[in-house]
Amino acid sequence: MATLLRKIGLIRLHDRDTEDPKHHQGSLKGSKGSQKSNKHCQTANESNILSTPEIKARKLDQNVKDKEKASKDASKEKQQHQHQTGGGGGGGGGGNKSTGASSIPAPAPHRQHCTQVRTRRLMKELQEIRRLGDHFITVELVEDNLYDWNVKLHQVDKDSALWQDMKETSTEFILLNVTFPDNFPFSPPFMRVLTPRLENGYVLDGGAICMELLTPRGWSSAYTVEAVMRQFAASLVKGQGRICRKAGKSKKAFSRKEAEATFKSLVKTHEKYGWVSPPVSDG
Repeated sequence: MATLLRKIGLIRLHDRDTEDPKHHQGSLKGSKGSQKSNKHCQTANESNILSTPEIKARKLDQNVKDKEKASKDASKEKQQHQHQTGGGGGGGGGGNKSTGASSIPAPAPHRQHCTQVRTRRLMKELQEIRRLGDHFITVELVEDNLYDWNVKLHQVDKDSALWQDMKETSTEFILLNVTFPDNFPFSPPFMRVLTPRLENGYVLDGGAICMELLTPRGWSSAYTVEAVMRQFAASLVKGQGRICRKAGKSKKAFSRKEAEATFKSLVKTHEKYGWVSPPVSDG
């Protein structure tokens, strides 16, 4: 009996050892084929998902981020190269870092947009002023600079003492200089009197003009140069402005540096105490 069992066991071992190995390989190939098939299906499904607008947008966003990162990496490498070739120490490295920070191209489109807005606005205002039929003001560009105007104020209230002064001194106009900042019309222009030398009328040292609407607090982008000049003409009369006739002082010209310092000081004062004049009893 034992001999019979041993013979049966040997037969089974022989069958297992002599079994066709191609059968196992085929089954393994089938398994791999199944895996490949599954992988192909996953790729197809993923492709279908990526074809949707949302995923395309994500891919585009990721591409932009990758490009920005590559640009930053290139900028860093350039700074490191400049630092190494420059031979500078710690201070030199700090200088390169500062230069890299100041050369970031992001603000450029914003500055370009501001320049376009300022240019369009001033061109439009020039055309409107030239259409005026009352000859209230005329404009000349300083050295053909669109952002630097010399404005001639030809008229003030004809019942005022200032108008009488202009007639007696043969003064045909009051000349003002108006410069426009980069972010005009969202910030006010700087305006000052050039000639003649005026007294009172809210005209201060250097030809600075005390008007709230010329400050960031009082300015509105809706104000035009013509409207500002009309307000200035009214304030001259209201403040009892006169042409200075004092010997020596009348010939002293206003200066821009003095006007800027005076205007800065008066704005600081009015921001502290307000733009309403205190009663005379308060000093």
